[in-house]
Amino acid sequence: MDLKDLEIELNNCNQCSFRKDCISPVGWYGNPESPIVFVGEGPGGVEDEYGCPLIGPSGQLLDKALWAAKMTRDRVLATNVIKCRPKNNRTPDVAEADFCGRAWLDKELQIIQPKVIVALGGVALHYLGTSEMRITRDRGQWFRTRQGFDCIATYHPAFLLRLYGKQLVTAKWDVFHDLEMARNRAAELAPGYQFMSEEKVDLFKLFHKRSM
Repeated sequence: MDLKDLEIELNNCNQCSFRKDCISPVGWYGNPESPIVFVGEGPGGVEDEYGCPLIGPSGQLLDKALWAAKMTRDRVLATNVIKCRPKNNRTPDVAEADFCGRAWLDKELQIIQPKVIVALGGVALHYLGTSEMRITRDRGQWFRTRQGFDCIATYHPAFLLRLYGKQLVTAKWDVFHDLEMARNRAAELAPGYQFMSEEKVDLFKLFHKRSM
């Protein structure tokens, strides 16, 4: 199976209640040859509308952080643990994330075989690591996922959007250093790979609004 086959299966998924409250599942975007994969929580309203992970305000902030760390979205790959937007954008619980992650994310990672994974936020950290891990305590530290991949966690950009003042400045620097560490590790494991295009990618030019 390749990502195209997996995408067809994902688009036909009706395995849980999340599916009835969204337009359609949201898969992944980026270069499947990338040695680094970014895993977020799940699609929000904008992601559900456009069918692209991390395209809304959080994704736009992520794009800025990636640019600062010399990466662009077309040269890496971004995805989520949860593939369908939860009703009212609520945070999925551990069981829901585990169900969807095992159904889809595990298959993605098995196909892509990334050298490095960046877990964005607590939901991704809990799925890729353990439920006892905490993003405020364990971000910036390397661990091995149960799937056998090197992983580092950092704050989800949605968290940064809720901060201001000194807290925001500190958190932004934390994210920058975490992304830089992830990129450096991936570059060591995949020498010669180009992580950055000359310009940022405008995802709204590549994706269009979907209808129910």
